[in-house]
Amino acid sequence: MIFRGVILLWGILLVACTKKNEAVSAFPEEPYLVVLGTAQDAGFPQAACQKDCCQPVWAGEKTREWVSCLAYIDPQSKKGWLFDATPDFKEQLHYLENELGVSLAGIFLTHAHIGHYTGLMHLGREAMGAKSVPIYVMPKMYDYLQNNGPWSQLVSLQNIELNRIVADSNISITEQLSVLAMQVPHRDEFSETVGYSVQGPNKKALFIPDIDKWHLWSRSVDSVAQAHDWSFLDGSFFADGEIPGRDMSEIPHPFIQESLERFQGLSESEKGKIHFIHFNHTNPILYPASAASQEVKNKGFGIARTGAMFPL
Repeated sequence: MIFRGVILLWGILLVACTKKNEAVSAFPEEPYLVVLGTAQDAGFPQAACQKDCCQPVWAGEKTREWVSCLAYIDPQSKKGWLFDATPDFKEQLHYLENELGVSLAGIFLTHAHIGHYTGLMHLGREAMGAKSVPIYVMPKMYDYLQNNGPWSQLVSLQNIELNRIVADSNISITEQLSVLAMQVPHRDEFSETVGYSVQGPNKKALFIPDIDKWHLWSRSVDSVAQAHDWSFLDGSFFADGEIPGRDMSEIPHPFIQESLERFQGLSESEKGKIHFIHFNHTNPILYPASAASQEVKNKGFGIARTGAMFPL
């Protein structure tokens, strides 16, 4: 089972803190981000997948991976905020409450694709029967949840409380946490798509799990990443041709190999801020010992791994 041994996780973080010259002894009392999943919407393994990429998981030789999610943790108030409500929400919430010892204070949604909001179902009457959990959403996402079942029932029964946000406007959640939504180009069938800039008391993190090609964004991702201490960027596919028989231009995520080339001119310290996340089940990055994982690390970049923690 994922997440056994919090001591090991703190150990991972202490290394990161040492590299960044953090006051290691003070870290557990300070706010931080924790990675609660790194897989693309359909998870790992994926339904009906009998390919070599998923067979080790079905056979019990490798642990399954939860869908891409970050959480902001405030140890002082013992509260946590999720970024996306995934199909693995119940496991991620259990870890939040039982391993990290915090309660759920709210959820920020990026968009209306299955891996990013369908976990809301666990807040409803058939499951938790939650009471007015704050959900932060863009205007089209607000309307989508408000006017379409079964999500509208969560609203009418007051399981959730929708909070409309707008792009490029800071939202102060606590004295130490502010969040800014950045709209990004993506397949927007039911809602807008946003990434989030998360400002803690000391550091700032960027979360963009889904985007079309970098050059289609009106902003320079290089500049945006450099303005943050940590960046968790769309790494859905490692390279073109990863899905045999499929025209991958139909799913225009930036390939990790493209991102490595785009960011190659950054300094070593700037490269080290960038961590790829949101891996399709075909992505060899899911295997830490793979040649793809080694290539990313050798070129100075990071790979988000479930359980890793980053001080904010």
